[in-house]
Amino acid sequence: MSRPAAVIGVGQTRYRSRRDDVSMPGLVREAALRALDDAGLGFADIDAVVLGKAPDLFEGVAMPDLFLADALGARGKPLLRVHTAGSVGGSTAVVAAGHVHSGAFRRVLAVAWEKQSESNATWALTMAHPFSTSLVVGAGGYFAPFIRAYIERSGAPAHIGHLVAAKDRRNALRNPYAHLRIPDITPESVAATPMLWEPIRYLETCPSSDGACALVIAGEEEARAAPRPPAWILGSAMRSEPMTFAGRDAVDPRAGRDCAADVYAQAGIADPRRDLDAAEVYVPFSWYEPMWLENLGFAALGEGWRLTESGATAADGDIPWNPSGGVLSSNPIGASGMIRFAEAAQQVRGLAGGHQVDGARTALGHAYGAGSQFFAMWVVGAERP
Repeated sequence: MSRPAAVIGVGQTRYRSRRDDVSMPGLVREAALRALDDAGLGFADIDAVVLGKAPDLFEGVAMPDLFLADALGARGKPLLRVHTAGSVGGSTAVVAAGHVHSGAFRRVLAVAWEKQSESNATWALTMAHPFSTSLVVGAGGYFAPFIRAYIERSGAPAHIGHLVAAKDRRNALRNPYAHLRIPDITPESVAATPMLWEPIRYLETCPSSDGACALVIAGEEEARAAPRPPAWILGSAMRSEPMTFAGRDAVDPRAGRDCAADVYAQAGIADPRRDLDAAEVYVPFSWYEPMWLENLGFAALGEGWRLTESGATAADGDIPWNPSGGVLSSNPIGASGMIRFAEAAQQVRGLAGGHQVDGARTALGHAYGAGSQFFAMWVVGAERP
């Protein structure tokens, strides 16, 4: 039987364009130490470590996990690396939780990071590898056609992306870890920025960030002994699908729908808009909020943009999305998914600080990666399942 598991420690670095003050080991150790301090533990209390990051070319260092064991107190302990492209932060959390659910370990440290300033992610995505498609102009060039297809299908007006970008950046002003902090941002100021990949404008896209995130995940006995409230993991899942196959719908991926359905069933979520109090969802381009509102079952097909336009996903709406500022405000790619999971946990722990959603008891963490083909999600709650 699956054993109860909970998040008992969360640690994040501040996200910046460049963290020249620390090495890669220093960056991950900073997040790990904060998570351990939150949990009231030391490295000696950890049974295993699970690491995650995006493709190695994003930093220009092959297999960097191999030299991080010392920085994370993992000498002589099981250490595993997870890699599922941009969803890897979420997948790393799911794998770490699975080790606790199984009873194999009592406490697992999960860490995800990216130090993009030491390489060039757009260049890395442009490389034409054998038997794969070059993205030519980075992630934005790849996803823009899907966004155009969504707009054509749904009839969404052009200002919807501007609304999301302004909303998430306003939320970031309440998050001390956020990379982009733009006072007085408005939909109009977003609309005035240059077009990068039609219809994606400059302020409708995520930044390039250095940073790391860490979680301490523990079993029931250890969670009850923790000094701060735990976030109980009510359900977690991963799904994937090929980047290309006949009939694939990259606007509304089957893997995303199936992953959400699995997690909701585990957590007893019948209606996500009604049953969840907050959601931290991977939205690297503003138009992905209405797209994922539909894919994750918060709105019917073609209706996600109406939910955004109504204000339902705002901080004071009935289902706040990305109260932390989301990926649009901080994007250390390898860690971005784990940040979503961590922020969901902080909401139900009541420890989200200035961006806390009042009365949050259940929350969704979501990550996706590659060509909208890898998905990882969990639902966390304030009450033990």
